[in-house]
Amino acid sequence: MGLNMEPLWLSNARGELGVKEGAGQADNPRIIKYWIDSNLANVADGQDEVPWCAAFVGSMLHRANQQGSGKANARSYSTWGRNLLSPVLGCVVVLSRPPNAWQGHVGFYVSSDRAKRLIRIIGGNQSDSVSIADFSVDRIVSLRWPASQTILPEWVGPIPSVSSGPMSNRED
Repeated sequence: MGLNMEPLWLSNARGELGVKEGAGQADNPRIIKYWIDSNLANVADGQDEVPWCAAFVGSMLHRANQQGSGKANARSYSTWGRNLLSPVLGCVVVLSRPPNAWQGHVGFYVSSDRAKRLIRIIGGNQSDSVSIADFSVDRIVSLRWPASQTILPEWVGPIPSVSSGPMSNRED
């Protein structure tokens, strides 16, 4: 558990906010470290242009002594851990990625706005960076939680609403 009464993996993710892919041919060593932490370094081959949202989630879980899905695709988290019926602070959110339903995106739940049907997640590879972004609830494929972890009452809603910022439509 983090100092702010949130799951440690979520605190770890907040500490990475602002990390961006390297410009041009340059590769950001912090993003490469996400692949290494997730035991997937061979997938990226030292490059930060390879879609890395699942590596980011796996890295933050690893740093919190939790095991990730062990796979480089976002949808691999849809069967990882245990299923949740509603979001909990820090849960893993698996999203579809229109127009290709088989593709996905993955990050950690921060908050929601039921009236606007939005969720806010912190994730990697959101506009080529670690950021907090809003997504339509219609894109939710799965909400997951580490199988061995207890959910603390403080992490269960109501969680403050998201702001009226722009909704993400770019996970690359």
